[in-house]
Amino acid sequence: MAKLRVGLLFGGRSVEHEVSIASASSILQALDPSRYEVLPICVGHDGAWRIGSVGMLPEETAQAEHDLPALPGTLAIERLGGDPSDGRPVDVIFPIIHGTGGEDGALQGFLELADVPYVGAGVLASAVQMDKDVTKRLLLQAGIAVVPWVCVDAAELGDPDAVEARAFGELAPPVFVKPANLGSSVGTHKVKTREELLPALRDAARYDEKILVERAIDGREIEVAVLGDREPEASLPGEIVPRSEFYDYESKYVDEETELAVPAELEPRQVETVRRLACDAYRAVEGCGMARVDFFLERGSGEWFVNELNSLPGFTDASMYPRLWDATGLPYPALLDRLIELAFERHRRRRALETTYRRG
Repeated sequence: MAKLRVGLLFGGRSVEHEVSIASASSILQALDPSRYEVLPICVGHDGAWRIGSVGMLPEETAQAEHDLPALPGTLAIERLGGDPSDGRPVDVIFPIIHGTGGEDGALQGFLELADVPYVGAGVLASAVQMDKDVTKRLLLQAGIAVVPWVCVDAAELGDPDAVEARAFGELAPPVFVKPANLGSSVGTHKVKTREELLPALRDAARYDEKILVERAIDGREIEVAVLGDREPEASLPGEIVPRSEFYDYESKYVDEETELAVPAELEPRQVETVRRLACDAYRAVEGCGMARVDFFLERGSGEWFVNELNSLPGFTDASMYPRLWDATGLPYPALLDRLIELAFERHRRRRALETTYRRG
């Protein structure tokens, strides 16, 4: 039987470009070579698509020639002046572009137009999960507790006194300031005084026009991996124990002292609660494929707060999403198999829908 050809799509134009390359490298190593033929596709910082040869390393693909993206309805990815995939189309795309342009629904919309099966959430769920403000509003409507917040538009920074009065009128410091549409804690700051607020907001505004100011929760950082479509499953929870003041970019990808406790030391009742909440949150944002749901367990009250959902979580060797599933009994290669199966299942369902109007 012919191997499935997987287009491993990584890179992107966001500040999470390097994280995406690391995720792609881990996926490439874990995909079963007896089942899959992997075609690496890198979207550069310049937005150009580069296609390597089958099995080429992500770092090498980033230096390949410029290419054209998929042609709608053909499943083919073609190079200017010739086809790099020996005339054979990709069977499925595994996108692992984190952040803007890859995780926000834009890439998913392109893949929908191209009629290519792809791993992960669809357009709506991707866009919703990327926007932390919209996510919070949907979760609140579903009766799920979220961290209290104030949303600031970058245009409001022209009147810093008004922004400060609104933010600290609703939230007492310390607070966290972060871009609404970004990941990996880029542009995130812990603000302890009024003097620190405006510089933090201005830095966050470098990455997004919408900025969140959130109450700082004194709590444990608990994460749960969710997998599936109509009947999602939740992994055992894990805990982030950063050595720095909070789980910032350095803690995630540089600081080797950050502890990832998998599974987390929780009471059985707490484990049951957080797994249920993770699936509830996933359904509230119409998740499909996968997501990592991040929680705070407040120390004083024991209350659970959803911090955010990530529709394309990190897939590096140290990333929580695959580690959580491994601890739950689903090893990394089998997890990738299941994600690819889900991509085909969703594509078949969508293809079965009528696209032309017929009377009666």
